[in-house]
Amino acid sequence: MAAVPERVRQTVALLGVDPADRLLEIGCGGGAAVELLCPLLDTGTVTALDRSPTAVARALGRNAGPVRRGRAAVVRAAFTAADLDAAGLSGERYDKIFSIDVNLFWTGPADAELALVRSLLAPGGALYACYEPPGQRLEEIAARVTAAFERAGFTPELVRAAPFVGIVGHP
Repeated sequence: MAAVPERVRQTVALLGVDPADRLLEIGCGGGAAVELLCPLLDTGTVTALDRSPTAVARALGRNAGPVRRGRAAVVRAAFTAADLDAAGLSGERYDKIFSIDVNLFWTGPADAELALVRSLLAPGGALYACYEPPGQRLEEIAARVTAAFERAGFTPELVRAAPFVGIVGHP
């Protein structure tokens, strides 16, 4: 197993994975979270998205076994309705959607993306946006993500373990 950053371990712990969970990761990078999640799943699955062909290739290499067994899927796609539709994922529903150090929810309004999250969540599902930012940006990012979640009708919950913060959004 390649090195796994602590923020990835903290995110996986925060998810509180049930063996039957259907998970979607936005911005999977090299696939470290997928690697940690697959052993926790029994009938559940994890779908990992990234728009970078290099990241997708690394994630596929790192998780070849779980992908072969149908426990994981790694898809090259941006987190947009059009890309998910093109990838055949627009009709899917997920128990937990998560991201790790993805700028999406704090650098802009993210209205379309949060509406897309809402359409993809199964009843009782939640969105997890997790960050371990460099420098002194933790509080700024937490505040911006919380505000974006609230604007989109999510009830946010902050989980802090400096230098990590997780914002959990419930529709």
